[in-house]
Amino acid sequence: MRTAVVTGAGSGVGRAAALALLAEGWFVVLTGRRREALDETIGLSAAVDRALAVTADVADPASVAALFARVSEVCGRLDLLFNNAGNNTPSTNFGDLTFEQWTHVIDVNLNGAFLCANAAYRMMRDQTPQGGRIINNGSISAHTPRPGSAPYTATKHAITGLTKTIALDGRVHNIACGQIDIGNAATPMTRRMTTGVPQADGSIRAEPTMDVEVVGRTIVYMAGLPADANAMFLTVMATSMPYAGRG
Repeated sequence: MRTAVVTGAGSGVGRAAALALLAEGWFVVLTGRRREALDETIGLSAAVDRALAVTADVADPASVAALFARVSEVCGRLDLLFNNAGNNTPSTNFGDLTFEQWTHVIDVNLNGAFLCANAAYRMMRDQTPQGGRIINNGSISAHTPRPGSAPYTATKHAITGLTKTIALDGRVHNIACGQIDIGNAATPMTRRMTTGVPQADGSIRAEPTMDVEVVGRTIVYMAGLPADANAMFLTVMATSMPYAGRG
């Protein structure tokens, strides 16, 4: 049975991905900081026998090490990591940003992504048969920023570099690495888009969103590719959102 780890699986994109993978027959280790949210996600699936909730803080090296030790103990191998956990800070003009706001985002979005990818990579490298797939959650902001989004945008640009490097280094170990760049999936984090978000011209406007289940189906597609194929960068977005020509 194929085994996946999904970080940030208690809500939003992570929840949609975990449920979609479970529906496709994967054994899924769901992780996040809140056990009740993980259990809630599992309760939405008909495949509770193929789901395991493990609480972890992706920004804490010891917590991440314990997570992947548990995956090894229970599953014996790892075929997929959806490196999804992330956070943000309210829109803030760059000149008004504090170091605390900056590190709040960097610690999870970048350091956490590194810690999880690094642990998954080592497990995939050392298991028999060797190999696996890592999918990093980028963003439209990995390409084009929103106003007042320096910490978030910086981390997502960095994720692109991380994805490319893992993909390159992973070739020798049969480890594929790709990135999904998501635009305006309807989640609790993006609920404000229906009432209005800052635009490059200084205005506040509502933006279209798409069903978050579309993201889950896209993760299933990327995860299901044969070992000799990789969707290295895939953008899935609300059709009419301001991206092409943003600003």
